[in-house]
Amino acid sequence: MNALVTRPQFGIALIILSTLVFALQDGVSRYLGSHYSIITIVAIRFWVFAAVAIGLSMASEGGIRRVARSTVPWMQVARVGLLIVQIWLTIAGFVSLGLIPAHAIFAINPLLVAALAWPILGEAVDWRRGAAIFAGMMGMLVILRPGFQVFDPAAIFPLAGALLFALYSLLTRRVARHDDAATTFFYTGVGGAILSTVALPFFWTPIIGIVDYLLIAALCALAILGHFLHIRAYAMAEASVLQPFSYFQLIFIVALGLMLFGESLDGWTIAGAGLIVLAGLYTLRNPAAMSRRSEDAAGGR
Repeated sequence: MNALVTRPQFGIALIILSTLVFALQDGVSRYLGSHYSIITIVAIRFWVFAAVAIGLSMASEGGIRRVARSTVPWMQVARVGLLIVQIWLTIAGFVSLGLIPAHAIFAINPLLVAALAWPILGEAVDWRRGAAIFAGMMGMLVILRPGFQVFDPAAIFPLAGALLFALYSLLTRRVARHDDAATTFFYTGVGGAILSTVALPFFWTPIIGIVDYLLIAALCALAILGHFLHIRAYAMAEASVLQPFSYFQLIFIVALGLMLFGESLDGWTIAGAGLIVLAGLYTLRNPAAMSRRSEDAAGGR
């Protein structure tokens, strides 16, 4: 099969897998964030992330000196800074509002990415993609049917987090034009560890109990895997192609609610999930056009 056709499709597969990983990560984060300082949890997570990034870099061709050499270091640092603050705000939203209401707000992230893709990346977003993203947003509302709790003042946490994650995603795509995935992964881990440690002396809380240590280990593993998949996906396809598939995270969040939080599944949830999936699949209706746009984006690196 033509590589140019499979390239954006592979990116879509990676972004869907990353939404599953991030959904699991969010469930663990909500629990830990309710018992410990959010900044403590995020710092530990990035310490492990940094250790893995350094180890992989040392074992790669050219070693750590090659991997750490970025042509846009300021952009790498900026995206990591956005990521750290976004994680703090989003977990605060999970703790303050609950996992489902916070995701109801955070789900505007794909719309923000689509709106910002042109001014930041110069990527065209035609009306068909815009309609698919809008349909996905409507599907999200059908699933979650947010009530008055969404207007809680704490809603600013996931709302700001959504904006910062949109900017992070777009910068991830932009740095992919200059640096390879290994370099971006290195900066995410090492830069994240450094930046997240700055505020730690003021917010450190000790971890208690073997179960919580195991949950932190799981959180670290999920974070590393999720961001690696996210970085690889944005190296494969345009941001505006990938964003409709970010709605799959809502489906996984609903599944977690059923299994872990005793929530019920009704017809509205099924209808909304179906609308989200159909909206995402609609963007695959013209793979040739997708491959041409992806080739144009790759040519700009």
